[in-house]
Amino acid sequence: MYGFSFDRASSVQDAAAKAANGGQLLAGGQTLLASMKQRLASPETLVDLSGIADLKGICKDGNAMVVGAMTRHQEVATNKELIATIAGLARLAGGIGDRQVRAMGTIGGSVANNDPAACYPSAVLGLGATIKTNKREIAADKFFQGLFTTALEPGEMILSIRFPIPKASAYAKFKQPASRYALLGVFVAQTDSGVRVAVTGGGNGVVRHAGLEAALSKSFSPSAVDGVTVSASEFTSDLHASAEYRAQLLKVQTKRAVHQALGNA
Repeated sequence: MYGFSFDRASSVQDAAAKAANGGQLLAGGQTLLASMKQRLASPETLVDLSGIADLKGICKDGNAMVVGAMTRHQEVATNKELIATIAGLARLAGGIGDRQVRAMGTIGGSVANNDPAACYPSAVLGLGATIKTNKREIAADKFFQGLFTTALEPGEMILSIRFPIPKASAYAKFKQPASRYALLGVFVAQTDSGVRVAVTGGGNGVVRHAGLEAALSKSFSPSAVDGVTVSASEFTSDLHASAEYRAQLLKVQTKRAVHQALGNA
């Protein structure tokens, strides 16, 4: 580690001002602090967001659930109203990392970081959520832009995420044993306008799968997945799994997600 200053923000406006002056926003710290220890990141000033009450909490707003950016994974996993309305999102949060990570990590930090194997981006994209920042609102389909890249501009911070309540939802993840990140994860959401399928862990970032969406929109059943062609060219190979293996996992995990969404978990 190296020398840096630590500043606790008192409000959203205070945090935005400090970020505009070069401060690095600190949410749960599960990625940033580890990166600093490895000297992969070297911010001169950390701006702690943990004291801003306006960034925390979960509430229902019309036909949507709104989750504050500083809401911890464990709070998402155990919120009764969220379990009743968007079960897939709550289940996803309960399977992130280990108990310590879930106690400290935040949904806003994970989404802003956009790790290509993180779980939350698949829920945001799969549910067609809207990311509210201190400057604007960004649709999920326009937010994620590739490896650790999002539509966020310098000094822009996530305030909350608005998730439309689907007819049914589920998340199925094949874990990388050591990190517990997704070797491949699939979020499935059945909505009034059709089915959305978002895949994480397969390449340089979270993506939707048009073939699976079309098949499941016609028949929301595990068997509908069988007729979908999945090419290994859609995935990457690394030391954990080949592209061919991930292609096979996609169909398996999608079937499991649909099975769960139908109440057969």
